[in-house]
Amino acid sequence: MTSAPASPEGSRRERETRRLPAYPPGAVEAPFVIRCYDEVVECDTTWDAHSHRSHELLWNERGASTAVVGSRVWTITPTLGLWMPAGTLHSGSAIAGTWFRASFFGFVGTTSISDVPVAVEITPLLRLLLERLAEPDLPPASRSVTEAMVLDVVTPSPHALLTRMPVSPLLRPIAEAVRENPGDQRTLARWASELGVSSRTVARAFTAETGTSFVRWVASVRARHAVELLTRGWEVDAVAQAVGYQSASAFGAAFRRTTGLTPGAFRSR
Repeated sequence: MTSAPASPEGSRRERETRRLPAYPPGAVEAPFVIRCYDEVVECDTTWDAHSHRSHELLWNERGASTAVVGSRVWTITPTLGLWMPAGTLHSGSAIAGTWFRASFFGFVGTTSISDVPVAVEITPLLRLLLERLAEPDLPPASRSVTEAMVLDVVTPSPHALLTRMPVSPLLRPIAEAVRENPGDQRTLARWASELGVSSRTVARAFTAETGTSFVRWVASVRARHAVELLTRGWEVDAVAQAVGYQSASAFGAAFRRTTGLTPGAFRSR
């Protein structure tokens, strides 16, 4: 297993924005089946919208990051990655200290596991195989066998830390407030009163823009924020309080309903 590169605290900048090109899928035949890349970001980092010639599997060795496609926002962690098909325009962000990994799958000769971005569970077996492919002196025969095993086990996961962000003028104040403070306790009725519209109007707008109810949308935003805190090593009780739950048990139940996983699955290793 490779070790984390040093991340000098004193040299961190406040934020870095990276600009990458947008390529169509398979524009150039890649001379690899699976190529691995990893980096510890030294400061809060944003990637502007871009796309790759190859399919990409994003996951983290440490920390949580996000990938955005349109209004959909995925959270990427050490246990839950994201498959990004070649040519898919996406942007992303990661906080300082995040150790992210990207595995690129050659477009020619590799079949995408999905035509759209999908979550991928980073199982212990898949992790070991991907880490083996990152070894610089891996013999060609071993590389070929390991690549074949990766292609055999990488599959879409039914679990996804996915949130659709509303963008209409009506719902934008709610979205911004809840993202800023996931523990915000305002109900749909109170928001409707503050916005000067009926509760039914807000409820219908949420369903139309996010595909889910206001309550479930808030739960998904809270779950995303909770994952970021859990991967930083926060205790479950503290996370529950930070994202607006009265107890760890209430938080755990809501978290499982939203993600299909327990908070412990995302605790920093």
